Amino acid sequence: MTFDALGNDPEDGRPGTRGRSDWAYDRLYDAIRDGALQPGQRVMETEVSAWLRVSRTPVREAMHRLLAEGLLEPGPTGGLQVSLYDLRAISEFYATRERLEGAAAALAAEHADPTERRILLAMLEAMRALPADPRAHARENQAFHEQIYRAAHNRFLLKSLRALLNFVPLLGRTTYHAPDRITEADHEHTEIVEAILARDPHRAEEAARAHIRHAYNSRVRVVTEDVHTAAERRSQQKPVLAPLGTTPQRE
Repeated sequence: MTFDALGNDPEDGRPGTRGRSDWAYDRLYDAIRDGALQPGQRVMETEVSAWLRVSRTPVREAMHRLLAEGLLEPGPTGGLQVSLYDLRAISEFYATRERLEGAAAALAAEHADPTERRILLAMLEAMRALPADPRAHARENQAFHEQIYRAAHNRFLLKSLRALLNFVPLLGRTTYHAPDRITEADHEHTEIVEAILARDPHRAEEAARAHIRHAYNSRVRVVTEDVHTAAERRSQQKPVLAPLGTTPQRE
């Protein structure tokens, strides 16, 4: 994805000089969160400045903030790129998420009000009516989990989970690309909601933690498939021929 492809509306609400750093941060953050800027993609100050039509100073400040938060990282050839997680980091992410999601579901079973319980049921039905589009299910899945966080009525847990989920776009394709994940997730979501409706914190926590463990397994399958696909693509590339009269170097 190039910055030209992201587009820019002339009436995009560009702020005055004082707020341009925060505005540039928000635009870059949204592009990473939405997957418009993908893991491993280089992010150059000059390109971002041209895309947002602001000077390089607020862009530089915004990129430094994203670097400090872990959404950008130093690139292998210099500059910055969207952070790219390895399997160990992904394992750490899901281990943390399992514990927090379990706590949120348990608290939701204790504190969700009647309206919040009805919303969860309605969201289950809405997800079942979706087409078999992994991206559509991923969007609704995020909304479903955020509803559980709100139903937990714990502002600190809510803040922690939202900060954690900012890193989901850095993990690559959604887990809903894994075979049968849409059907599996529906069963798991149903178990979580039924436990919340029954006001059973222990059952809700166990259901939520099992759901995240299964999501991790799906994530590993998707990442493994992507690695194999990339390797196959490289193997099909034509070798670069050495100039006549030269001897290829052997490693």
